[in-house]
Amino acid sequence: MTVKRMGLVVHHGRRDALRVAADVHTWGALHNVQCTEIDVWQHDGPRHAEEDRQTVAGHPDLVVTLGGDGTFLRGARIAAKGDGAVLGVDLGTVGFLTEVPAQDVVAALDAVNEDRALVETRMTLALRASKPLRIPTSMEALLRSGRGPALPPPEVREEADAVDDWGVALDVAALNDIVLEKLVRDRQVDLGVYLAGRLLASYSADGAIVATPTGSTAYSFAAGGPVLSPNMDAVVFTPVAPHMTFDRTVVAAPDEPVALRVLPHSGPAALSVDGRLRGVLEPGDWIAVHAADYRLPLIRLAPTDFYQRLRHRFRLTDAPATDGEGPLDPFGRPPGPVPADLAHLRLPPADEARTGGQEA
Repeated sequence: MTVKRMGLVVHHGRRDALRVAADVHTWGALHNVQCTEIDVWQHDGPRHAEEDRQTVAGHPDLVVTLGGDGTFLRGARIAAKGDGAVLGVDLGTVGFLTEVPAQDVVAALDAVNEDRALVETRMTLALRASKPLRIPTSMEALLRSGRGPALPPPEVREEADAVDDWGVALDVAALNDIVLEKLVRDRQVDLGVYLAGRLLASYSADGAIVATPTGSTAYSFAAGGPVLSPNMDAVVFTPVAPHMTFDRTVVAAPDEPVALRVLPHSGPAALSVDGRLRGVLEPGDWIAVHAADYRLPLIRLAPTDFYQRLRHRFRLTDAPATDGEGPLDPFGRPPGPVPADLAHLRLPPADEARTGGQEA
């Protein structure tokens, strides 16, 4: 892709992010590419919707994020509003989403501009609700404590069909997860959970997470959920500290919606999209989550080695019982040509397997 307009999302709390931002601005000036910083880290005043940030940046075809996964998610929300691609520069500590080391940002921008980079798409989640979301004025200060100004509730999608009893379609494309959680420590949220239109169970819990495979290594993982390959499509339901025997994750197909209804005797529940508070549900309200038509384009310099990154980021160590086996080969494929019946499988290149490869 030829870059014409670039939006820059910077974690201003990190000096290294500011330094790399200067390199990106210099690259933009040399290549006659409009480069606009999109300030998402302001601490005073109201937060603006992603449409406003798209307009400020001139509707960029590439959004570059400088920070960790949190900064990346902010950039992804902006890109989703204008069908732009996202390039994540890794300045965080755990990062599964960010791709490029800070020292390689100029080379990465050259690769994108010269159409040498790969574009990897990720599944996102869409959201319907029984009514438009809002944050009650009486709860604003409590909910936003320590978070800075909140994003406004998502707008209703005007182009979506309005059908009685099917709620309203909200302008949301979640890359990681959509979460309902209790508002106060001593009051659980009670939910009726429906998969593919049928009741699974009623839960009394701290909350419930509906995640993508990309988000399986985020909050869902911390709550005991499984790790899913980001190359697959699925909807992952994980309860958070449920007060019941069945506390397992359920992995549904992308066309099987997960609906959460706040039961009449429940306390209210806070709804977050990709970690950002977007509204409060009262008893009787519901949301329904399913795979969105929109897929987020991510810029990659090489095919993602997700499992090597998993081993590296989580600092996985081998079982003590295997110590006597000696160091294991990091690749589980023979060096020769791949047989025809295995040619469709994802495997590391033969030359990388011979040289030992690199950590993701």
